[in-house]
Amino acid sequence: MSELFRLPRAVRRDPAVEAWFAAPGEELRRLARPWFDEMRACGPDVGELLHDGFPTACVDDAAFAYVAAFSAHVNVGFFHGATLKDPDRLLDGAGKRMRHVKILWGRPVDEAALSRLIAAAYADMRKRLGTDGQGPLSL
Repeated sequence: MSELFRLPRAVRRDPAVEAWFAAPGEELRRLARPWFDEMRACGPDVGELLHDGFPTACVDDAAFAYVAAFSAHVNVGFFHGATLKDPDRLLDGAGKRMRHVKILWGRPVDEAALSRLIAAAYADMRKRLGTDGQGPLSL
C-alpha cells in the first residue's frame, strides 16, 4: 500500500477553495490564506481541493499540505510532517506521519521558518513522486 495520500480530484484552482476563504464571518480563514497562497506558489504542479472541509494542496494528486481554521486557531498541516526537518521546532503532533503548525490570533509566528517548512514539504512530495527537478506534472 502506498504511503501517499492521493486526491485525484485536485485541480490547479478550485472554486470551492476560494469560496471557503471568502465565507463571511470566518476571520481565522483570512489568517490561513497567506499560507495556502504560499503552498499554491510552490510550483506549476500544485493542485488543490477541499478535503474534509479544508483547503488541501497537492503535487499532482498527492497531498502535501493543508490549512484548517478552527474557533481559536489555524493549523498549517503537512501530510508527511513527521519526516520534515524542523530546527525551529514549529511542528506539533505525535502521529505516524502528519504534523501541523498552530497559529493563534495575535501571536507572532516565525514566518521564515514556516515558509521553509512549506517549501520542504513540497520538495519532499516531489521527491516521493520521483519528479524532483524534472519540471511540472500534468494537472
